[in-house]
Amino acid sequence: MSTEPGRKAAGNGFLTDTWVNLKRWMLKTVRNPFVMTFSLINPVMFLVLFTQVFGGVAGGAISDSVGGSASYVTYLVPAIAIQVALIGATSSGVGLVNDIESGMFEKALVSPMHRGAIFLGKSLSEVLRIVLQVCIILVVGFPMFYLDAGGSLGDYVATGVLGAIGIVCVGVLFAIWFTALSNIVALVTRDQESTMIGVNIVQFPLLFLSSAFLPLDSLPGWVQVVAAFNPVTYGVDAARALMFGRDVMTLIDVTAFGGMWNTLVPAVAVLGALDIALGALAVYFIARSTSAEAR
Repeated sequence: MSTEPGRKAAGNGFLTDTWVNLKRWMLKTVRNPFVMTFSLINPVMFLVLFTQVFGGVAGGAISDSVGGSASYVTYLVPAIAIQVALIGATSSGVGLVNDIESGMFEKALVSPMHRGAIFLGKSLSEVLRIVLQVCIILVVGFPMFYLDAGGSLGDYVATGVLGAIGIVCVGVLFAIWFTALSNIVALVTRDQESTMIGVNIVQFPLLFLSSAFLPLDSLPGWVQVVAAFNPVTYGVDAARALMFGRDVMTLIDVTAFGGMWNTLVPAVAVLGALDIALGALAVYFIARSTSAEAR
């Protein structure tokens, strides 16, 4: 019985440490008007440009694994949602390098602050920004869909409000593993330019060697093979299943769950496993860092 207050105190301490880190990173973002403005404009810019460029190639509509003909806008909105989640997660490592260079990371390491809370608080600040960006994508996408194909909100997101919330959740689930990877690269390189180069080398092949912008059937054979092992494909497929309300999985033949769940269950399982594995690895790298190494 004597250990119970200690356990509660440890739990409260972890939550407090997480909140302190979350608040600090949120304040840094809010106080930088350039970052805030670009974060809000960036999703809209991607959605407009990509629908115009790739929509022209697709002829304004898509028909294959989505189960019939669909507006390219509705096909692309889930992909842009995953894209902004990927880009938002990429910036996480750069922020950590700034902390290392300013000495803030060293101060956190020598404090009694929980190492997991350092990573979680920072990640949550990026998650909140990604949630806002994905919401912007979903809102801006509807008038574009209406002008492109007409129809109601039910035609835009077949699964309704709950499906739209689900797309936001998929974006968050996808972002966690790449946020962890970005922080790992930052801790290994401890250099802003090296971190940017490292994550971008991974980011762009992941994005374009997937089903994000065009159906897998229309891509070269070797791209289809790479896409089968690409987390972006699973994230986009999960978001797209919620958008269309049906099974759109082309990588894994699953029929046990029925309908869109044949896509959601394996896709969420893959992304969840990546989140746990890379999240644990990121916490390990933070925990093994010493104040001397942080310099």
